Amino acid sequence: MDGMRAVVTGASSGIGAATVRALRHDGWDVVAVARREDRLRALAAETGCEVVVADVTSDADVAALAEHLASTGPVHALVNNAGGAKGLASVEESDLADWAWMFEVNVLGVKRVTSALLPLLRRGADERGVADLVNVTSLAGHVAYVGGGGYNAAKFAAHALTEVLRLELNGEPIRVVEVAPGLVKTDEFALVRFGGDRERADAVYEGVPEPLVAEDVASVIVDAMSKPPHVDLDLIVVKPVAQAAPHRLAKGPLVTRREASR
Repeated sequence: MDGMRAVVTGASSGIGAATVRALRHDGWDVVAVARREDRLRALAAETGCEVVVADVTSDADVAALAEHLASTGPVHALVNNAGGAKGLASVEESDLADWAWMFEVNVLGVKRVTSALLPLLRRGADERGVADLVNVTSLAGHVAYVGGGGYNAAKFAAHALTEVLRLELNGEPIRVVEVAPGLVKTDEFALVRFGGDRERADAVYEGVPEPLVAEDVASVIVDAMSKPPHVDLDLIVVKPVAQAAPHRLAKGPLVTRREASR
């Protein structure tokens, strides 16, 4: 993908950082976007990506990102990955501030970056023949679960936003791809959700045989972006084999069921 440029938000850790690595491995030029400059600099030293320090919840930061990108060439792909969850309380008892944060980063952040960069994606589509707009949502945006209230609501909204974008961009050479991961064991997601409580964060994955890791999701994203220009993987739900639904996780080794003895 020599000469092709992708922008990845939420690139300082987890799925975002893994996606930067995977795209660089495939030959993409990558602009890694996140709030934490130290982590971005380390990623740049490792992969050779370009970095822009920006918060997707800030109008000024996103405008500055768009201005920088416009001055340095087209964008052929955008991966809206920035997001997160806070809390696992009921709808009744959950903190409204947590809900506001989740909507701001998971929904409004996607809208803000997409609106700012679509003109650049169109330039990229004219050059490459197709541009990719990839929104990383969640299984939580398709299946509700107890304690998921705010996160479910935000990710359902992100899914709806993606569906509407696909309708609005119909007729243009822009692929709108939604990647909805299930249980992914990353270094920070559960830790942020539980306010830094490492014991609660670790318990999410305890006993689950081989949850997904960030690299698994990154490989799916890159594969979707590598398809022939006329092929659009609209929605990709990716889960570990041990997960049937957000609330249905196998614990312990996966074993085949034997026929009952006669």
